[in-house]
Amino acid sequence: MGVVIPLEDKAGDKGIDALVALVASDMERVNQTVLSRTGSDVQMIPEVANHLITSGGKRLRPMLTLAAAQMFGYAGEGHIKLAASVEFMHTATLLHDDVVDESDLRRGKLAARLLWGNEASVLVGDFLLGQAFKMMVEVGSMTCLAILSDAAAVIAEGEVMQLAATQNTATTEDEYLAVIRAKTAALFAAAAEVGPTLVGRSRDECAAFRSYGANLGVAFQLVDDALDYGGSKADLGKNVGDDFREGKITLPVVLSYRRGTDEDRAFWQRTLQSEEFIEADLDHAMELIKRHRAIEDTIERARHYGAIARDALAPFPESAQKRALLDVVDFCIRRVN
Repeated sequence: MGVVIPLEDKAGDKGIDALVALVASDMERVNQTVLSRTGSDVQMIPEVANHLITSGGKRLRPMLTLAAAQMFGYAGEGHIKLAASVEFMHTATLLHDDVVDESDLRRGKLAARLLWGNEASVLVGDFLLGQAFKMMVEVGSMTCLAILSDAAAVIAEGEVMQLAATQNTATTEDEYLAVIRAKTAALFAAAAEVGPTLVGRSRDECAAFRSYGANLGVAFQLVDDALDYGGSKADLGKNVGDDFREGKITLPVVLSYRRGTDEDRAFWQRTLQSEEFIEADLDHAMELIKRHRAIEDTIERARHYGAIARDALAPFPESAQKRALLDVVDFCIRRVN
């Protein structure tokens, strides 16, 4: 029996409505930049890139960049290219992830690798990373370039860390958190930090935004982990239980494994380490996760990191942008309420 997690009504993601409205005009320019920068004489490049770019997604990460710059009164053009760079970095990681994970779906559509092959997905991801760095250079801020290039390196490290942890049921909670801090939170942190950095704000202010983004990213990923065992295909944009089928060790599994009996641990070792499983094993995995309260405690961890993200912005004066950024934290957690 699965763990059912009611999700927010998709008719309107009210938790981010204020953010969307505040950055709407800038986001339109970001979208135009994204589409124009996927242009190439090599026909396959825009085909593969646009397949994913136009498939939806909230563009949350680039919106963080825009809102943070706006919050400090930035009046230039650099934030548009930096936000587009952030989106390209994110898209590239998705293309690469789907190859590594052998995923079939992404945002409810067939993964690019199934339509154009693994090689094309990897190479187009590399093209997008190249375009991202070109735009960073065009902005002319060495500090912003350093922040985003550092994030790119950390994300790659996180991907390798996750690959090493795949099927390793001995993974500890600390080890898993290190993976998602690198793989997911690093880009959230960089996206938030480059906003005030571009405006030339103080080191402490930029560090506060980095903390906000990093902890928001951890909370976001933990909620995704919970949803994989308790959401729906429509909500996830991929098949429920894909993490289990791919042998991924996520926090619900870490907690369930460590709290279980010898028999429970033998089940996880058989299905995740030895890859000896049948479809019915997913139901048993969900039953074990429910029995050991692994979903509830994963969500509680997410709330903890969400609270840290909120506290990071507490010293800043009240503004529409600050309120919208705080609402994003609530939205990310509320996906599982």
